[in-house]
Amino acid sequence: MKQQSGPIPRISTAGIARRKDKFLVALRKPGTSIGESWEFPGGKKRDSETPQQSLKREFFEEFSIDILLGEKHCSDQFVNRDQVYELSAYTVRLISDAFVLNEHQEIRWVSLNDLKHLPMADSDKKIVRFLRNTKFGSQ
Repeated sequence: MKQQSGPIPRISTAGIARRKDKFLVALRKPGTSIGESWEFPGGKKRDSETPQQSLKREFFEEFSIDILLGEKHCSDQFVNRDQVYELSAYTVRLISDAFVLNEHQEIRWVSLNDLKHLPMADSDKKIVRFLRNTKFGSQ
């Protein structure tokens, strides 16, 4: 993990859902700082939440589905609009496939090789690099 001097980073989470050799990514709606970028779903932690609670809440808010959380796989920092974030990515298992796209235009199940061709937020590119450089990405 990188050391950061200055303000305490805000916690952000991402979920890595996998089906065989494909990963779930979602295309954000336009109008935000990462609008029309593909991402591993998740979001910012609220004050009273743990990162795990945050990720469960975000999946429910963004897709109206519940998830089961697995282990934390990677963590790194990024900056968005002068705010430093600490992004932690967790394995997630979807309890349902009945997605409602509340924050996204589209979802896809994409191979690791195809992920590198999607326009992704810089923070999510770090997760792709992690997947490409570990056994987790080739299981």
